[in-house]
Parts: sequence; C-alpha cells; structure tokens
Amino acid sequence: MTESPGVVDLLGVLAYAELSAFLRLAEDAAHLAPTLTDRAVLGELAVAEYAHFELLRDRLLSLGADPDKAMSPFVEALDEWHLKTTPGDWLEALVKAYVGTGIALDFYREAARRLDPAIADLVDEVLMDEGRSAFAVERVRAAVEADPTLTGRLALWARRLVGEALSQGQRVAAVRPELAQLLVEAVHDDQAEISRLFARLTEEHGKRMAALGI
Repeated sequence: MTESPGVVDLLGVLAYAELSAFLRLAEDAAHLAPTLTDRAVLGELAVAEYAHFELLRDRLLSLGADPDKAMSPFVEALDEWHLKTTPGDWLEALVKAYVGTGIALDFYREAARRLDPAIADLVDEVLMDEGRSAFAVERVRAAVEADPTLTGRLALWARRLVGEALSQGQRVAAVRPELAQLLVEAVHDDQAEISRLFARLTEEHGKRMAALGI
C-alpha cells in the first residue's frame, strides 16, 4: 500500500512532529528543567526524537519524496498546537510530553495499521517511547504526592492539551484528506470498528492520566 498518497502524508506529519518534539524538548530542558539531571535526561530524549526524524526523512527520500514538501502541509497546525499549549512550568511540560503527545501518536499508530509492513514497522519504531513515559510519570507523580493541590491544575491542563490536539487534527484531516483516509481504511469504514477505535484511544488516555496520578 506504499503507493497511497496518504503514506507520504503520514511520514511527513510524523517527521515534522518528531522534529518539533526534538526542538521543544531541547527548549524545555534548557529553560524549565529544575536540575541538571532533569536537563540531561530531557536532552537525551530530545536526541532520540531527532534520530526518529532522520529515519523518517530518509524513508521519504527513498520513496522519491521531498521531505520539506512532505512536512510543509503540517507545519502550521503543529506549530499552532505548540503555541497554544506552551507549558508554564516544568510539570506542565512533562504532562504535555506524555499526555498531549501520546494522544496524537495513538492516532498515527492507528493510521499505519494496514500499511505495507515495512512502513508500519517504521512508524512503530519512530513512535517508540524511548523512556519519556517513565520519566514523566516518575516526576509528576512525585510532585502530586508531595502537593495534592497540583492535581486539579494538571488535570485541567491535560484536558486542554487533548482538546487542542483533536482540534488541530481536524484541521489536518480537512487539508489532507489522503491522511484522513488512512484512518478510515484502518477501521474498514465500519461504524462498530470506529467506535472501538475511539474506545481504545479513550482507554489509553485514561491509563496515562491514572499513571500520572491526576
């Protein structure tokens, strides 16, 4: 199924997402991390995101696609999401890296389910967690346990992240229908499967919130 135009769109949006994640994590490490250890760990995660970007860029080139052109349709939506969800402090940055990014990556995984195995395997590889979850969960849970009043604020922040992610996702789907079609094909255009898809996404989001203790 690599001939589908949606494949280049999927790799393009993922490539820009990974490049953006690298830049945001590096910025958060430099300006929000409270300790040198936190700065180092977040910097290491940023390096992993850049490596994922390189894999996607190279695959786009191997498919005969221009990486810049493949990424460009998604720049405005992703940049706007980051702008609207700029964390105000270290804990908000960690919740964004875990919850906000997680819901978006869940959609990309679903879109890749019925692709050529080589493409699907690449998507799985670049969506590997690389320790982000464990790092965020450990830091946020410790902070919430030390100060339970943080729970409400961080829960509201997480809901805002997801709402903005879904809003920008709708914009992307409207502009790039080929990418949206991959998700439709992944659920076989079946209403029951679509319901199961959203149930899976909701369940995964609930697990993340529970893991954070918020």
